[in-house]
Amino acid sequence: MTEDSYVGAIDQGTTGTRFVLFDRAGRIVSTAYQRHEQRYPEPGWVEHDLREIRENATAVVEAALAEAGVGGDALAAIGIANQRETTALWDRETGEPVADAIVWQDRRTTARIEELEEAGLAGTIRSKTGLEPDAYFSASKLEWLLEHGDPIRTDRGETSSLRERAAAGELAFGTIDSWLIHSLTGEHVTDVTNASRTMLYDIHAGEWDEELLELFGVPRACLPEVRPSIDEREYGRTDPDGFLGAAVPVAAALGDQQAALFGQGCFDPGEAKNTYGTGSFLLLNTGTDPVDGDGLLTTVAYGRTGDPLRYALEGSIFVTGAAIEWLADVGLIGEPAETERLARRVESTDGVYLVPAFAGLGAPHWDGRARGTIVGMSRGTRREHLVRAALESIAYRTRDVVEAMEVATDLEIRSLNVDGGAVKNDFLCQLQADLVGSRIVRPVVDETTALGAAYAAGLAVGYWTDLEELRANRRIDRTFEPELATAEADRRYSRWVDAVERARDWARDR
Repeated sequence: MTEDSYVGAIDQGTTGTRFVLFDRAGRIVSTAYQRHEQRYPEPGWVEHDLREIRENATAVVEAALAEAGVGGDALAAIGIANQRETTALWDRETGEPVADAIVWQDRRTTARIEELEEAGLAGTIRSKTGLEPDAYFSASKLEWLLEHGDPIRTDRGETSSLRERAAAGELAFGTIDSWLIHSLTGEHVTDVTNASRTMLYDIHAGEWDEELLELFGVPRACLPEVRPSIDEREYGRTDPDGFLGAAVPVAAALGDQQAALFGQGCFDPGEAKNTYGTGSFLLLNTGTDPVDGDGLLTTVAYGRTGDPLRYALEGSIFVTGAAIEWLADVGLIGEPAETERLARRVESTDGVYLVPAFAGLGAPHWDGRARGTIVGMSRGTRREHLVRAALESIAYRTRDVVEAMEVATDLEIRSLNVDGGAVKNDFLCQLQADLVGSRIVRPVVDETTALGAAYAAGLAVGYWTDLEELRANRRIDRTFEPELATAEADRRYSRWVDAVERARDWARDR
């Protein structure tokens, strides 16, 4: 491995795909990004074109390498971070999708989840998977695809359902990591973090669960092999005759939130991070012991070849950046950067609370029928108040999760590492410190999701030697200390709790 080699990370997110090239010091050498189309075929449905995602992944890798002035042979390894739970189904022989991907935000299977809860199965699902039954996860999405996807006509003129084809081993299921790994290497694998988000995987036994597969009607023949996140065996290599012109190891994959936890250097129990993207996801490392928490998810933090699994407690907040996008959609702002300037024009929200439950409420409420709500408006309410209320909602939702985690672990989260696009907003970071009452720590490299995937791949192939070497790379941009009096923060938060109650159980018509 030469001194001028690099590690690359494909960060495939909800709204776009990024490729980042890192050097040995964990510094960004080059990056490229492309957005992809969001499809909303019906209310509550969200889909992605898998072919577009594949094409964009290739394009951003090529663009970033070109920007750095290097070829594929300069890559020591590639790691993948991906939007989790988004469900893909493709033909094994052709490698082409048989349907659009159903995105993690999609709510079409809410009624199915309610059926499972009414049947008393929530406890079984929770005990095996660490997850609250919800349409958010992959299992009910895959079940829906197998039941409702368009039948395939064979060469003999017969039709075959997707479930029949899946049972025959003709179709491959995967989350987006699997889709990209297959596209790059031809291998059908996933890593333990993504498997743990399907609601089909027993996180204690470390295997697909037969009872859950039967419950959702998922044939084992369509499932990927589950491998460590940091895999010394490698998942596969790129085709040397393909677009990279080199056989590059694809050696690691992590769900995007676990990748950010790893990229933030939260390797020890008690260390936590919050990533602000389309949604927010707060993860707390709990070490080799899975910890249960009321309204929280128990998930796999990462797995490394030869080591026991590491676990995390997770609070999943479905809408963060999406709330800012909504402000733009309705004309309250022109661009996200405008929110800070507008919010600073007013001293408070003047009693206005915005609950951004556009895709239901995640942790710790888990209400799939909650919907976005604005309360407390008066004739004097201006757009500045609404913009500030949207930013404050992000901080309040984080406090919802922090309080639940502190109860579950008997730990006080005094310091919270943050990353994602929204943390460039100093006003939001200070709000977060004030309303949660914790120090907020922002790193220099804010592409921590990509960094985590790169670190994992580099460890797998020996580009980096150990976790301490990765810690030494960490650089802090700024910290934000709480400035608001605790009593005032508590008063505001109590009214937030009232606002959330008014948003709950609203969408009863579907």
